[in-house]
Amino acid sequence: MKKLLLFFSAILFINLSAQSKGKDYSEILKSKSIYEINAFLRDAHPDDPRRSVLKPRVMEMMKEYIKNAQPGDQKVRQMQDWLAMLKRRPSTKISFDEMNAIIKQKQIAKYQRELQTGKSAVVYIPSTPQNVYVAPAANTSATTSKPAVAIPDAEASEFNMLMAENPVEHKNKTVKILNSLFDNDPNAKECIVMIENKSDCNIIIRMEGIGITKYRLPVPAHGDNSIVVQKGDYLFTGIVCGAQYASQKTIQKPLMVALGSSAKK
Repeated sequence: MKKLLLFFSAILFINLSAQSKGKDYSEILKSKSIYEINAFLRDAHPDDPRRSVLKPRVMEMMKEYIKNAQPGDQKVRQMQDWLAMLKRRPSTKISFDEMNAIIKQKQIAKYQRELQTGKSAVVYIPSTPQNVYVAPAANTSATTSKPAVAIPDAEASEFNMLMAENPVEHKNKTVKILNSLFDNDPNAKECIVMIENKSDCNIIIRMEGIGITKYRLPVPAHGDNSIVVQKGDYLFTGIVCGAQYASQKTIQKPLMVALGSSAKK
């Protein structure tokens, strides 16, 4: 009877795990894919009995991959990070707070470098108002191709002006951002906002708060930028490669927003 109960419990965990994530892991024990097993360990119920088999298996697969990898293989670092995490936790799943902490440390390292060198870590090349972003036409196919759509960079002059900081301004801004990154006081009146621009276009994010509280943040294509703002409610707006972006956000703690995606393959 006890064995029967354990059997049904195992089946229940399997079904709940798959249904809760909308993924089919019914054949996961046969998988030889590091990524598939890694995804299962992130999604599965903590008490799923398959974990005891798959976790040590995927760790051995990762070790074998690292051992046989070619010099310069970009996946090796990822496998090493995953192995380190699996040695001390059930899976490579990272919580929202942990992800924020990782981003925070990267930002601290970035701005500390800038403070030491006295200049931005990103080499910025000004754009001109005549520059255009060529967007692929919608619903194109090999048989019915349509001309690409050219989108003028109407904000180029304003973007260049916002990016053109003198050394003193840049140092003061960097110090302010670093102070905000190191400040863990929940009663602080200000906090940092970081915008990551994954698109092929330079963008300006406008943050409008209550009354006259307004901020503008230029973010280069495939880059990021940060700003320290007063805590409160804001309307975020911008133009991302010709597309309008708008989002209402309440800022009470450090915030990261990722926008756009590259059209390059």
